[in-house]
Amino acid sequence: MMDKKIVYVDMDHTLCNFSASYLKYREKFPQVEYPHSIPGFFSGLAPIPGAIEVFQWLGDQEDLDLYILTAPSVRNPNSYTEKRLWVEEHLGIDAAYKLIISPNKGLNLGHYLIDDYTEGKGQENFKGQLLQFGATEYPDWKSIRRFFDVKYRKKQ
Repeated sequence: MMDKKIVYVDMDHTLCNFSASYLKYREKFPQVEYPHSIPGFFSGLAPIPGAIEVFQWLGDQEDLDLYILTAPSVRNPNSYTEKRLWVEEHLGIDAAYKLIISPNKGLNLGHYLIDDYTEGKGQENFKGQLLQFGATEYPDWKSIRRFFDVKYRKKQ
């Protein structure tokens, strides 16, 4: 039997549109220094176009073991619960069992990390391959799917 490749997917700016909500909250609550500290911010994030479909497709690949790896907003304890609620709402309860919330992503062992940042939350210490979401090579979820489709196409 083939060993499964471990794939981690970030949430903010990767699965979820953090920036759009941040701007809306900033406008609506100009007096709040950190709008993402307002209850409901993380659970109300909109999915990035294509994220849900490609995440589900990745989860269906027999040779991949898929997880969500997100850093919390440590000074905002609500972020832990709200991220968990977001996962269940948009990806289902099974995905919640594969949710890892860690301020240091470099501690996780795996083959791939799909993340918008290359450093700052331990990404620079991740031993596998970092696919930088939103960068030139992987600008969107179609390009992420193409990477895995070519690399791990199901045997027909």
